[in-house]
Amino acid sequence: MLRVTAIRFALICFALFLPRCLSAADAKPNFVIIFADDQGYGDLGCFGSTKIKTPNIDRMAAEGRRFTNFMVASPVCTPSRAALLTGCYPKRVGMHQHVLFPASTKGLNPTEHTIADHLKAQGYATACFGKWHLGHHPETLPQQNGFDTYLGIPYSNDMNHPDNKGKPRVPSDELWKNQESAITLWNTPLMENEKIVELPVDQRTVTRRYTDRAVEFIEANKDAPFFLYLPHSMPHIPLYVPADAYDPDPQNAYTCVIEHIDAEVGRVMDTIRELDLADNTYVIYTSDNGPWLQFKNHGGSAGPLRAGKGTTFEGGQRVPCVMWGPGRIPAGTECDELVGTIDLLPTIAAITESPLAKDRKIDGMDVSGLLTGTWDQTPREEYLYYTSQGAIEGLRKGKWKLLVKQNRPPRNRPNAQVPPPEILLFDLSQDIGEQTNLSEEKPELVASMRSRMEELDAEITGNAREPWRK
Repeated sequence: MLRVTAIRFALICFALFLPRCLSAADAKPNFVIIFADDQGYGDLGCFGSTKIKTPNIDRMAAEGRRFTNFMVASPVCTPSRAALLTGCYPKRVGMHQHVLFPASTKGLNPTEHTIADHLKAQGYATACFGKWHLGHHPETLPQQNGFDTYLGIPYSNDMNHPDNKGKPRVPSDELWKNQESAITLWNTPLMENEKIVELPVDQRTVTRRYTDRAVEFIEANKDAPFFLYLPHSMPHIPLYVPADAYDPDPQNAYTCVIEHIDAEVGRVMDTIRELDLADNTYVIYTSDNGPWLQFKNHGGSAGPLRAGKGTTFEGGQRVPCVMWGPGRIPAGTECDELVGTIDLLPTIAAITESPLAKDRKIDGMDVSGLLTGTWDQTPREEYLYYTSQGAIEGLRKGKWKLLVKQNRPPRNRPNAQVPPPEILLFDLSQDIGEQTNLSEEKPELVASMRSRMEELDAEITGNAREPWRK
């Protein structure tokens, strides 16, 4: 009798537990993309920084996977963000010609298919909290591009409403010493959905306020699938932090900002863990381009890479990336295969088993097997490098990287003869710092790669779609 009762009790427990297991297995995964601004390859502890302490992102890496060959599609903000969301090289969506300003009259075309569009069509709640920089006109803001809600700065935090005039000409160290300058010297707007709600925004608090909204969004959607895009305004200059994260020594300004971002990332991660969402959530942390080196202690480090923001050297476009997904992304691992932000849209589509529409070409590839560790090699054999102004300048093919740097006539002699382009060829498997130019030793490889670069760019140019224009 006791044995029968025990068996019956076990069957009842199993019957109660089974639907929960099936529900968890069938649930659509959540996605969080945290996008820093101008953070360099060497600015995380898990990517080699000895000065900056990033325990929360380091924990993500220990529990997930570091991507050490992770590329953005432009060395500046606007085109890089367009590429992330659309899975396209910026030129394909008409967003390649440098960054947008308060007087700009174009933006990301709402007819483009973004990550948010794709997930929203599947019933996801979608939110963007942070720097948008893909157009500040109502037709181009996040809600027109797949997001249910938005709070953030519409362009860079060193830009003033409404015409970018009146910007302070004060050394960065002085701005840091005077944290009140966040509201006394800048006129940067904070928008909620399509309206300016704070002018000027208090830049000392925005990193935390973005996180506040992110936490609220996760809590409100813990029982439904969600996509959270959290593109922080920092560490783009000018740098500001709240009082409890402030060190008055300007030599520590950049360190303070990154460590504050890390603490806020920790709040997001704690929320995911506390709500038992870890087993069904992917979190990706990366940066929009390399460090703004000219600002020294207000800019970051490219680590072993050459140069930084604004260049097509690796320091401008190879960025730190950590992906976290317990039980799906193998813990404490590293992937050195070539991957880029343009691959995130098709990868998310593959993870959610939701094919992308065939009515438009994108440049991204499904690299989901690299996240899970089931693939040893990337499907991406080639990668194009465009300048900050959108001109084609390079091609990556396997371990080889070619740069064809066009020269310009002197400013005071516009009709002077222009020297031939500088040709650079690097073996990145042996020379990650791009110090040894092998172009003269391998002229045939240079010729074939240059031809292929021009061929790929011609296809993109010929099939480029128009941005939204006012």
